[in-house]
Amino acid sequence: MTKRKLILSITAKAGKQYVAVLRRHLPRAHQMLRSPLWDLSIALVGNVQMSALHEQFMQTPGPTDVLTFPLDLNARGQATSGEVIICVPYATREARKRDISVDQEILLYALHGMLHLSGFDDRTEADFKAMHRREDQILTRLGLGPVFTSQDEAKVAAPMKQPPRSRPTNRRRIHRRKLGA
Repeated sequence: MTKRKLILSITAKAGKQYVAVLRRHLPRAHQMLRSPLWDLSIALVGNVQMSALHEQFMQTPGPTDVLTFPLDLNARGQATSGEVIICVPYATREARKRDISVDQEILLYALHGMLHLSGFDDRTEADFKAMHRREDQILTRLGLGPVFTSQDEAKVAAPMKQPPRSRPTNRRRIHRRKLGA
């Protein structure tokens, strides 16, 4: 598969201050994936807009953390273009609960959507673990440390030269299924 540079566009109706962290880290995260995805749009929105989208596409009232939409597919049915919509107030609440930065939570949501667009899924327990292990590996390689596993588990899963900078957490999260699957 030919590796293409990621074309990244970000709109921020909420959370304009988080655009820089996404621009800094997502291209590097993309380089770590073997994915045909090359065109990614990120939208940072508030509770009202996310609630409307969540209701429209998932038939679930209220906001959610992140929604992912594949836009264009290649001949193999893999996303080459997609959109990830992130609810900034949701991320802010979750970051406070987990005592991590909002930057890190927003980046986690964007990475989660990017992994869905790259073929990862989290519907089964095994897939859930594999997907979140990959998120932690990428976040660690970006220098932010793991979010889903404890620091000791992360060292076994992905040996590192530098210790992770985030606090350990074992909190399990409910994730929305990828649309169109």
